[in-house]
Amino acid sequence: MAIDKEFFGQTNDGKTASIYTIKNSNGMMAKFTDFGAILVSLYVPDKDGNVEDVVLGFDNLEDYFVNGPNFGATIGRHANRIGGAKFTLNGTEYELDKNDGKNNLHGGFNGYHKRLWDARTYEDSNGQNIEFTYESDDMDQGFPGNLKISVTYTVTEDNEIKITYNATPDKDTVINLTNHSYFNLAGQGSGTILDQIAWIDADEMTFADEESIPNGEIRKVAGTPMDFTTPKKVGKDIAVDYDQLNWGKGFDHNWVLKTKRGEMSLVASLYDEKSGRFMEVFTDLPGIQFYTGNFLDGTLTGKEGAKYIQRSGLCFETQYFPNAINVPSFAQPVTKAGETYHTVTVYKFSVK
Repeated sequence: MAIDKEFFGQTNDGKTASIYTIKNSNGMMAKFTDFGAILVSLYVPDKDGNVEDVVLGFDNLEDYFVNGPNFGATIGRHANRIGGAKFTLNGTEYELDKNDGKNNLHGGFNGYHKRLWDARTYEDSNGQNIEFTYESDDMDQGFPGNLKISVTYTVTEDNEIKITYNATPDKDTVINLTNHSYFNLAGQGSGTILDQIAWIDADEMTFADEESIPNGEIRKVAGTPMDFTTPKKVGKDIAVDYDQLNWGKGFDHNWVLKTKRGEMSLVASLYDEKSGRFMEVFTDLPGIQFYTGNFLDGTLTGKEGAKYIQRSGLCFETQYFPNAINVPSFAQPVTKAGETYHTVTVYKFSVK
């Protein structure tokens, strides 16, 4: 099937942003923009064949210029938080933007999702592909090393969105890329995700302090509201009086996955009983941030006039642990000069 390319708007510096539409033969359709390498829309059939857009986002390019919640965004150079907005690598201290209190979040004020990427589309045995590429300069956002980045989205005939990340620096640097899509399997704008059923294959999570910064403490989830080892409704324990939930205003934490480096594993799932839509998440990364849209407040108008109220979407952000660069016991998000950071995450959709 041909991949459609259309005009999406003009960037603030007068460049043209495009929107690309990819379909498979099963009725699944995804829309992407080269502004921010963003997943804009994802239409998935339900058990009766009805197709709905299951990710939050905007109809207009201009809304993505701000995009406070990071809808659909490719996040970099470092996803999630770095405590104190600084880190030391090879004996040199690097200072970053303090854009989340005194901490750094999602790379800083000028994240990769607010920039125009190069794009190319192609078809191969895996499916229809769109590859976004970007070159990030040495000391961009405060991180060392020139970095050549490739993010490829593949829409497969198995109703998967496969995201392949590759990035090669010319100096040792920190790299931790993720996708920040907010999913609602009942359809964007349909209300909250509290009745949808989540599962996370993790016996542990990283404790986060009142500023959402992990310090190295690993907590067992058994006996706590953070336990998703048995599938349960997202809303079942979200209001339990527990330090992590009180501080995070809900689920906004990193779960410790059982993955092995370089091997894809099924790590999480989400199920909407009414529509029958079922989503599985696969990755080779050590962590996943499960975030329940706690800071959405109804003030943003999304696609088709939808008001995005609190908990109207949730994220499964595959990642290295937050603040790992400052916690030596965590797997380190460091890529050496000339080596290639490579990781894959898959969101697979079906019905049951």
